[in-house]
Amino acid sequence: MIKLTTFIFLAVVLLTACDQPATVAEINEDSLAHCTSNLPSRFAVSSADSSVTSNDSTSLMGMVWVPGGKFLMGAGDKEGRADEYPQHPVTVKGFWMDATEVTNADFKRFVDATGYITTAERVPDWNELKKQLPPGTPKPADELLVAASLVFTPPATPIPLNNAAQWWQWMKGASWKHPEGPGSDIKGKDNYPVVQVSWDDATAYAKWAGKRLPTEAEWECAARGNQENKPFTWGDAPVTENEKSKANIWQGHFPDHNTVTDGYARSAPVKSFAANPFGIYDLAGNVWEWCADWYDAGFYGKTASSSLNNPQGPASSYDPEEPATPKRVVRGGSFLCHASYCASYRVSARMKTSPDTGLEHTGFRCVADK
Repeated sequence: MIKLTTFIFLAVVLLTACDQPATVAEINEDSLAHCTSNLPSRFAVSSADSSVTSNDSTSLMGMVWVPGGKFLMGAGDKEGRADEYPQHPVTVKGFWMDATEVTNADFKRFVDATGYITTAERVPDWNELKKQLPPGTPKPADELLVAASLVFTPPATPIPLNNAAQWWQWMKGASWKHPEGPGSDIKGKDNYPVVQVSWDDATAYAKWAGKRLPTEAEWECAARGNQENKPFTWGDAPVTENEKSKANIWQGHFPDHNTVTDGYARSAPVKSFAANPFGIYDLAGNVWEWCADWYDAGFYGKTASSSLNNPQGPASSYDPEEPATPKRVVRGGSFLCHASYCASYRVSARMKTSPDTGLEHTGFRCVADK
């Protein structure tokens, strides 16, 4: 079981920076566990804010129409992880999707209008936290129960990749306003994706905007861009071609040396890379994107024999690595993805995290119905 001090200060969330360089075969077997094992809830204090009210109308400005239709969902090659199989036919109706990830400027308008306080800005509730810990765990000192979030902290030199606490840190004062900790800010970064937002925060924003989070099926349909069985949102070409990157990912030696070949050491402004065939940007790399669905590792296998129309995902979460911790799906990879250990910029790649967790490389985009 996780000791409380470890839970608060070293509760390492590894959504993209998997902890062992690997061959493709090893990635297939192990990297899902590497990327998301031991992923505790942040503090289990939040839920989508029921006090947030929706706008009277939904603006389609900045959105792209995705025609929907039937497509093959999941990995169609041998590069996927176990939870990406079997590939199966899915039909979704047409929908509108944000052309970009929700930006700092977008999220600020929401906060200014509603006074919303994000999960990372809230003090943990001990009565909720202790429900996730062994019975009898003593309450920590009040000074330990502070508003905080996870920040990527790269080491200065190469290190063994067996302990993700070496490059993730719970940091007091880290939030969407201070994504790299209290010494950072978002001044001049209006067009960067908002990060350090939990699923609950993303859902609250979507409700206010008169939109919603995409289902996992909608997200993959949009990412595929009407290209049949292609591994990437742009097609077949590798993510880095002729020394030019098609997405904001990690280049170099993880986690100590990023060559920044793509021009960005962390997140990039939206639209920094070419759009996919539907005209949607950053569906690979940059920041992970929340989906509406619960995560169930075996969901594809349970539903593959059915003809799925507008699937909403499983009714509940099941992560065999952490059965007691509910998870939501995140998609698309981030600036920490690298082919040697993650490659989650693949269009079928799935990851998971608890809905009350925010990270420096996790954001979202919204969809709206016709």
